[in-house]
Amino acid sequence: MPPQRVKVIASISVGEFFNNHAGGLNLGLLGRQVGFERPISEPAMNRPGLALAGFFSYFAPKRVQVLGNSELSYLKKLPDALRSDRFRRMCDREIPCIVVARSANLGDDLLEVANAHGIPVFGTSMVTMNFLNAATIRLEHEFAPSVNVHGCMVDMRGIGILLIGKSGSGKSETAIGLIERGASLVADDMVCIKYVGGELVATAPALSRGYMEIRGIGIINIANLYGLTSIRPEKRLDLVVLLKPGADLNEVDRCGMQQDTYEILGQQVVQVQVPVGPGRDTARMVTIAALDQQLRQLGYNMADEFNQRLISHMSNESPRPGGLPPRQG
Repeated sequence: MPPQRVKVIASISVGEFFNNHAGGLNLGLLGRQVGFERPISEPAMNRPGLALAGFFSYFAPKRVQVLGNSELSYLKKLPDALRSDRFRRMCDREIPCIVVARSANLGDDLLEVANAHGIPVFGTSMVTMNFLNAATIRLEHEFAPSVNVHGCMVDMRGIGILLIGKSGSGKSETAIGLIERGASLVADDMVCIKYVGGELVATAPALSRGYMEIRGIGIINIANLYGLTSIRPEKRLDLVVLLKPGADLNEVDRCGMQQDTYEILGQQVVQVQVPVGPGRDTARMVTIAALDQQLRQLGYNMADEFNQRLISHMSNESPRPGGLPPRQG
């Protein structure tokens, strides 16, 4: 396979954050539309309670600043001049934006300070902790390293399978066979894989999501043919299946004692090789590989079980000392 070109995101703009996640996070603009070009450089939120108290030694200015009940209650108890000064000192740190939780009122004086610094202020109806968790997860997805892989990704009975192989090896045809057996299509031709939260997660480009190219037929809409349950927006990657020409049949592992791995974004994913040839039901072979992987995840290894039986059988049949045959029951 060609080397993978890893895409790493150093920052996203406040405008991108707002446009991509305003609906999911119930965000609305409170002040003027300023500072949408400001960068968010860390995939985390910050509650600036200590900063508003005047302590900036460990302040995180590259993060989205979230004001909840604690911060707003503290600000209300300060004299007007001191409240504005503390808030201005925070805004002097070139923070990307401010989010006010629980549909609270920031106050026209503080809103004017933020606008004068070119800092956008948003409001959300979400509870502070719920917003912090949801926004952090979304930012982790935005900042996660990613790579595009040429292949086909499906979800077969809870096992995320990436089909790879040379052009014309039958990836899409195999995927169709799996979908007819109950699988769901995640991506065809171009698979975007991100490393998020300790897992590799595969998605499709928005433009091609739900569509497949079948040689000799053209572009087809999977949901129209097989129903909405036949597509899935994303799936954890559990297994890589390399489709190989039937001529390489003798080079393929026949016992499965030691599984190969395929490296994606520095992570090792179990890989099996399936020969493709006339008369072979490739989709059925991939289904068996998925079921085997599912059993292995549950701690049951069929190949190892057979190997143990073989060792036990050979031990019982081993010659006795002096050349005598083994005793019969």
